[in-house]
Amino acid sequence: MIFPKATLFAYVSLALSLQVTAGPVPESKRSQGVGIPLRRHAGLQTEDGLFDLNKAVARMTRTQNKHTQNLINFQANKGYLPFTGAKIGSFLKVEDLLDIDLDLSLGKRQSVPLFNQEDIEWLGPVSIGSNNQEFTIDFDTGSADFWIVSRSCNDTVCTSKHTYDFNASTTAQEQSGNFSIHYGDGSTASGDLFTDSVTVAGVTAKDQFFAAVRNLSGTFDNDPIDGILGLAYPPLSKIKQDPFFTTANTQGAVPSNQFSFYFSSGSPGSNDSELFLGGTNPDLYTGDFDNVDVEGDKGYWSLGGASVSVNGKKAVDGLSTIIDSGTTIMYGPPDAVKELYAKVNGSQEYSAARGLWSYPCATPPNITFNWGGKDWPIKGEHLNLGHADNSGENCVGSIAGQELNLGDNVWLLGNTFMKNVYTTFNFDTNQVGFAELKQ
Repeated sequence: MIFPKATLFAYVSLALSLQVTAGPVPESKRSQGVGIPLRRHAGLQTEDGLFDLNKAVARMTRTQNKHTQNLINFQANKGYLPFTGAKIGSFLKVEDLLDIDLDLSLGKRQSVPLFNQEDIEWLGPVSIGSNNQEFTIDFDTGSADFWIVSRSCNDTVCTSKHTYDFNASTTAQEQSGNFSIHYGDGSTASGDLFTDSVTVAGVTAKDQFFAAVRNLSGTFDNDPIDGILGLAYPPLSKIKQDPFFTTANTQGAVPSNQFSFYFSSGSPGSNDSELFLGGTNPDLYTGDFDNVDVEGDKGYWSLGGASVSVNGKKAVDGLSTIIDSGTTIMYGPPDAVKELYAKVNGSQEYSAARGLWSYPCATPPNITFNWGGKDWPIKGEHLNLGHADNSGENCVGSIAGQELNLGDNVWLLGNTFMKNVYTTFNFDTNQVGFAELKQ
């Protein structure tokens, strides 16, 4: 559906207007940071609380394809792959993965249609161009490009999207080059490159590079996003250009080279989560930050030296962990995740093909991540993706063993981790910080 203009702008405060000037602006002249309310979209459960394998596989496929493209981009930009053991795999299709789990998807489940992309996403508004064309965007720390749907898209799914009209903006410039993304149904969308002004809650990046795709997969039919805005480092960019926040900081549109996320546990449709541009929002966290150095020039917000414990006992260590707001589930190498669940009393393999495990709902394990400082626990409500079957006795865990080809002992921590903490990303110090949420 298309959100009315008044509804879309209700999600963001426009009281702060930030002036953008050419070149860096002294810290003393920069405005205060600004928070963008984010709206949560759906989840990985059916209405009766059952874990929905179809939704999960659709999300897994999108995650796999995103990071396959990231590795291709990084190698093209840097000439090597970011992690030891990383390799570029094939792009996947949803139906290929579900065929493996046919007994689960058709037997135990009473699932939504195959390509229903309703999932855990936190959405916010973006405007582009001199005429403020409005879009609903998923903000993603696990990628570096910004793409939206072009007005020239003739696919049926595009009729439900906000689309970019290059000719309607006096500040738009068409650029050479192209952009493509791979979808979970096996299709590929190509797009044209443009520069234009891009504004998020009054923070404007002038002459920002982005892509407008001319065709869109049916996998987005039930997904309200019009595109994705990447917040990772430039080496992950397919179009070889600075991401939005990097541009905004260079132009002095934010008070500091830092942004932060708060993901609430509210119900789908609520808009009480927040992306804060230019610092942190102390109203949402308490205590000091546990700041962890980003490891090397890998393009990702990747943190080394991590360990995972179960009920106070270390289960796996020596991890590299990518903090990815555009991913739902937490992923680790299959053998390491199997080792973790071996320390969970009553755990059972739910889907060997997808690396999913269950545990007794009545006694959820205390699972914590640590980067050499404080233990950061996964709350029971965020570990639980839904009941494994109609008995309601076992719950599917949000840590899955999946080979994403990112590298040896590389884990991907999505928003089922980020919902437990207040997370800040600092480009100047090259650190990710975690703080406790205010109750």
